[in-house]
Amino acid sequence: MNTAPWPPGTATGIGSLPGTDPVEAAATVLGELPDLPHLPELPARGLGADILGRTAALLVDLAFELVPSGYRVAARPGLDYRRSTDLIRRDLDAIEEAVERLGTPPPVVKVQLAGPWTLTSGLELPRGHRVLTDYGALREFTESLSEGLSRHVAEVRRRLGTEVVVQLDEPSLPTVLAGAVPTPSGYGTVRAVAEPEARDVLSAVIDAAKKATGQPVVVHCCAPKPPFGLLAAAGAGAIAFDVPLLGKVGAATLDAIGEVWDAGTVLFLGVVPSTDPGRVPSTDPGRALSADPGRASGTDPGRGSGADPRRAPGSGPGGLAALREVATPAFRLADQLGFNRSVLAERAVATPTCGLAGASEPWARRAMSLVRDVGKAFAEPPEGW
Repeated sequence: MNTAPWPPGTATGIGSLPGTDPVEAAATVLGELPDLPHLPELPARGLGADILGRTAALLVDLAFELVPSGYRVAARPGLDYRRSTDLIRRDLDAIEEAVERLGTPPPVVKVQLAGPWTLTSGLELPRGHRVLTDYGALREFTESLSEGLSRHVAEVRRRLGTEVVVQLDEPSLPTVLAGAVPTPSGYGTVRAVAEPEARDVLSAVIDAAKKATGQPVVVHCCAPKPPFGLLAAAGAGAIAFDVPLLGKVGAATLDAIGEVWDAGTVLFLGVVPSTDPGRVPSTDPGRALSADPGRASGTDPGRGSGADPRRAPGSGPGGLAALREVATPAFRLADQLGFNRSVLAERAVATPTCGLAGASEPWARRAMSLVRDVGKAFAEPPEGW
């Protein structure tokens, strides 16, 4: 039985998008990904708009500043901190406005934050060491992150009148486990963190997110070998990863995926390229990557996609050929692990391979359209697949 707050055949984004206009980004996401829209992140706006800056701005009673080596903990809030908090406020204003124009709020919205290990490996203490090297600081930041995400969830729910799902981004976790995080000076690496410690710290934040939302928590890791067993043991209800990267992993990683999937963990399968591919997966590339994003989707770009969620999978630019090309790795994964393909409808969500910040705006729209069709194909595979 599917107890997730999204229906079978759902698709969503990882978080980031190209561009700098939060109003347009929010309208586009709500139109293209109606079953599980996400709060867009726009790192092209600069300082404080990336995942580290955004998450640090949500910490409670902890401030930061920008130094040549990156973000550093500050004694009091300054210009850098205030800029980040202002960007988040604008993003919430934008999606609230987009939902009001929509008339009916979506059933659930996803928000993204850096997980505790990615956050503490990317932030420096005042004396220049990574936060994760100081046990006391690590505990303080974990508690502050847990409280900050709870407040963030409450504000999103209040503004939008919808349920909220939290995604924790942990791209740095494998590097933390391997002891390969560089020191701020770049001349050394930080000690490796043992798996039990990594699990316990992540679990504390996942528990806080579950308590705040009452929903399963997604953990995203776009590294080549995400620690699937650790993530599931920490309490992740869903794990998001880049499916094409599995071509480089061994049997142990595939076995771990099979175990967590069989145990009921939902897999957010990244299948659509997150940057403009060298060869567009479309039988009509000129139409798919029109210079005018609105023309490519048949809509006014200032009003979102206006996508019809009832349209048949593969009916957009490129048709079934493009759809099958990007969806095949997900179907192949289910086959390879010995699952009935119905598991894709029951315990999978289609996504891009990673965030779309590095894509052109036309490709970002095209990718969201494709990923929505992949999700529908999970639930109702076209004849002959």
